[in-house]
Amino acid sequence: MTHPTLDYASTADEVLTRRTVSKVLWRLIPLMCFLYLFNYLDRVNVSFAKLQMSTDLKFNDAIYGLGASIFFIGYFIFEVPSNLIMEKVGARLWMARIMVTWGLISVAMMFVKEPWHFYGLRLLLGIAEAGFFPGMILYMTYWIPAEQRARAAALFLTSTALSGVVGGPLADVLMQIDHFGLRGWQWLFLLEGIPSVILGFGILFFLTDRPEQARWLSADEKRVLLNRLATDHAAMGHTKHSLMHAVGDPRVWILCLLYGTVIFGFYVINYWTPSLIKITLAPGSTAPIGALSAIPFFAAAVTMSVAGWWADHTGKRTLTIVLFALGGACGYAIAAMAHTPITMIVGLSIAAAGIWSTLGPIWALPSRFLTGTAAAAGIGMINSFGNLIGGFIGPNMMGQIKERYGNYDIGLWVSAAVSVLAAVVAGLLVKERHEPAVSVPSHPIPPLTDPRP
Repeated sequence: MTHPTLDYASTADEVLTRRTVSKVLWRLIPLMCFLYLFNYLDRVNVSFAKLQMSTDLKFNDAIYGLGASIFFIGYFIFEVPSNLIMEKVGARLWMARIMVTWGLISVAMMFVKEPWHFYGLRLLLGIAEAGFFPGMILYMTYWIPAEQRARAAALFLTSTALSGVVGGPLADVLMQIDHFGLRGWQWLFLLEGIPSVILGFGILFFLTDRPEQARWLSADEKRVLLNRLATDHAAMGHTKHSLMHAVGDPRVWILCLLYGTVIFGFYVINYWTPSLIKITLAPGSTAPIGALSAIPFFAAAVTMSVAGWWADHTGKRTLTIVLFALGGACGYAIAAMAHTPITMIVGLSIAAAGIWSTLGPIWALPSRFLTGTAAAAGIGMINSFGNLIGGFIGPNMMGQIKERYGNYDIGLWVSAAVSVLAAVVAGLLVKERHEPAVSVPSHPIPPLTDPRP
């Protein structure tokens, strides 16, 4: 029996493509997660340091909230320029620069004495980190076909949840160190900042800019991967390429607003979880706040991976965002009414699971209608405006409300309302076609070498 050569070659290439994409995911995603884990440790370890800094330096919640939020001013200003530079010079060199500078500034946080030191270093940290996250999202579009991007983005973003899982217990340990004239919070900044500097130099050797430069891919693997990426590109006939296309596309601005409403609650959890749990504990309690703070982040890490897979499998990314944003709102409402540690942790866990699960589907959307310079600019815009709206306002609001009313309840209700707004904004996006991921065939996979005589 003869087999049509073209059908057979197509099937063989499809098998090789799936195998190559899997190889790329296993090579890049763990590395990207590891790098972003330290990014988030250095960005939000201040939430644990606050528990000692507030006493040692006489910083009230308003000072802390402003310092946590001012990070996003520098982040906003330099986000898009940073992404455009990465598009020109390559991810390997630019990501190394970002990591080394943020690591050094994070270490410098140990020398904070006055509020203006705190504000200044947080502003510089935002400038240094600008471009890392959107650069990584842009980097994925160079390597990963469109049908796998929601899942890949969700897996990558589990590092933000894992940083909470790891960061809490680690902070419990580091905050107990009190040697050589340094307090625990100073050791925290020092010992979590140094690895970022080392990793920054390390990725000069481990990161590859583009598939065609990958020595770890064979010639056939490069060919099928580049063909699949080119097919994705060709299928997007309405794709926009230039900087002005990104600025003028209303979908980019809807995504800016959507991301801002999601990030609002995201950073409330990141910067205030230890404090929220602490207020529900009995006076004088010795409960490990860092370990308890890890629970909501663990829930987020598990749920967002499932949500990313479901969004890719069904193609219903917008619906995924709507459902999980509403779930996040329910979690904040439970936390707002909580009077015990268990209820607070349950509420924050539901909120974290909901908010984090929207992230993968959100970041799969821009590359569906933007590419090249437009993608670099659009992704940078979405991240920078989103973080300005949500990152600056959310943590700052919680501090101001706590100082004025003596509790966090109103801030948590506001977070619930903003999560509902996120679901409404997601509904403004154009309804997507049902585009399930390519499934693995149930019949035996043919060999890649033609067995015919």
